[in-house]
Amino acid sequence: MTLGTWIGFTAFLIAIYILWRIKQALLMIFAAVVLATALNRLTRQFQRLKLPRSLAVFLSISLFFLGITIGFLLVVPPLINQLEQLAKQVPAGLEQGLKLLNLLIDYLRTDLNGPLREYLSEVSRDLRQIRIEQIIQQAQALSNQLIGGFGVVVGTTVEGLVSILLILVLTLMLLADPQAYRRSSLQLIPAFYRRRMNDILDTCEIALGRWLIGALLNMIGVTLLTVVGLWILRVPLIFANAILAGLLNLIPNIGPAVSVIPPMAIALLDSPWKATLVVMLYIIIQQIETAVIMPSLMAYQVSLLPAITLLAQGFFLTFFGFGGLVLAFPLAVVGQVLIKEILIRDILDIWDNPPPLKPVTDQPSLLTSETLPEHNPRNNHQ
Repeated sequence: MTLGTWIGFTAFLIAIYILWRIKQALLMIFAAVVLATALNRLTRQFQRLKLPRSLAVFLSISLFFLGITIGFLLVVPPLINQLEQLAKQVPAGLEQGLKLLNLLIDYLRTDLNGPLREYLSEVSRDLRQIRIEQIIQQAQALSNQLIGGFGVVVGTTVEGLVSILLILVLTLMLLADPQAYRRSSLQLIPAFYRRRMNDILDTCEIALGRWLIGALLNMIGVTLLTVVGLWILRVPLIFANAILAGLLNLIPNIGPAVSVIPPMAIALLDSPWKATLVVMLYIIIQQIETAVIMPSLMAYQVSLLPAITLLAQGFFLTFFGFGGLVLAFPLAVVGQVLIKEILIRDILDIWDNPPPLKPVTDQPSLLTSETLPEHNPRNNHQ
């Protein structure tokens, strides 16, 4: 390897290390970009009404902060109250579920003999050793660790509040003059590729906008269906569970499965059959979402294979913590656009018809028919 190659490789490793050290800051910037993209779409709707850009931005920001204020005053206080009740009732529900499971195992064990009966006895002893308080403490420790990884985005600590403020400030700065920041970013791209990269950024913006609209409408639909279903089943804390189901629905695959745990645990306090009905309700809601809501929002949906989505969630959770899990889908959307446009179209597709390779002879020679001089009979007479 030449000296220049070593220098380039070393610079690449240093860049990777720097990006790793500032990964949480990069995640915060991406969160601001997503929020700015959402507000920019609202700004463009106002501009279609022949309003100047400055007034449209002001109205978008005003509506955004007005929505946050109204949502905080109308939603957060009762939600916190219901979540406190939920935190008190979930351990009792889990304890009741373990007792019912032990009773079922004891009933089955009386009619069995041999190794299976011994196995059920061991399972019963293990279940009786489980302490719900220890599970709750371990879950709280795990959640605190995950939230610590997401401290740049959310949190009740001062660091989390400052990070939220920084995200809002970055969002407002990006929204005020997005083209200026785009032009500055394009300066980091080689000159011959800047126009193409500008088109790719437009594609990323369109994809993010579609995901935002689809995710918002999908969340509203799931929340309303959950409210109706839990009201029919007479499950307590309808509001908290419905909001939780709507928010967790933003996290594909994992969110819907997690959202069913609190209402199921609460329903166990009344009857195991009610808990079963709650699980069936959430399965039905997911089926309605897949069969009715998502096809209705097909124009706003971004096609990602389920396996790709799950892999993206695991990857971003590993590198960014809980914030990476929450933003895994928009990160995957942007990553899909970049891979499709840059790697596939601009690099791999040009190799669709490679030049034919020359055949290799058994005894290659330095002189071929192309390099040998033509035989001229006149040379023999000179």
